[in-house]
Amino acid sequence: MSLPRIEDLPSLSEDSLREILDLLFEPSPALHALALPTVRTSGGFTSYDGLIDYIGTLLYELAGYHEGDMERKEKLHAILGAHPRLGEPKKETLSKQSREEQRRLQGDTEEAGRLRELNRVYEETFPGLRYVAFVNGRGRGEIMRDMEGRIARGDGREEEREAIRAMCDIAKDRAGKLLRASE
Repeated sequence: MSLPRIEDLPSLSEDSLREILDLLFEPSPALHALALPTVRTSGGFTSYDGLIDYIGTLLYELAGYHEGDMERKEKLHAILGAHPRLGEPKKETLSKQSREEQRRLQGDTEEAGRLRELNRVYEETFPGLRYVAFVNGRGRGEIMRDMEGRIARGDGREEEREAIRAMCDIAKDRAGKLLRASE
C-alpha cells in the first residue's frame, strides 16, 4: 500500500485512516481509539512527519497518567505493545514493515537465544511493556547492549517515553520509504 497525499486525510474513510495508522505504527485498536477522533478534525497537517509528531504528542499526554490511573496506563501499554518483539521467531506474525526492519537482526542461534532471553527479562522488568527501538541499520549486538542498558536503568516511565520516541522515529522512517516508493 502507498500513502495518500497528506492533504487528502480529512476526506478519507475511517477504515482508510486506520490502514494508514497501521502502516505507520502497527495495528492497534487502542491507537485507533486515541488518534482517530482528532486526526481528521485537527487537520491542517502539511506532512506525514507533522501527523506523526501530533500522534506522538497524544501518546506523551497519555504517558502523563497518574500512578493510580490504570485505564490510561493500560491504554498506553496496549499501544506500545503493538510492536513485535525484536528477533521474534514467528515471522508470519510480523507486518511487512517489521519484517524488513528486523532483517538485520538475523544472526546465529546463540545470539537469537540471547535476544529472546533479553526480551523475557525486559518484559519482567517492565510489566506490560515491550522493548521498542528504532533499529535503523544497527546490528543485533548494538540492540542487545541498548536493551541491557535500559533494563539496568529500571525506569518504567522513561521506558514508556523511549518507546514513544522509537515508535515515532519508526513511523517517520516508514512514511519516508512509502512516499519515496510511490514517486
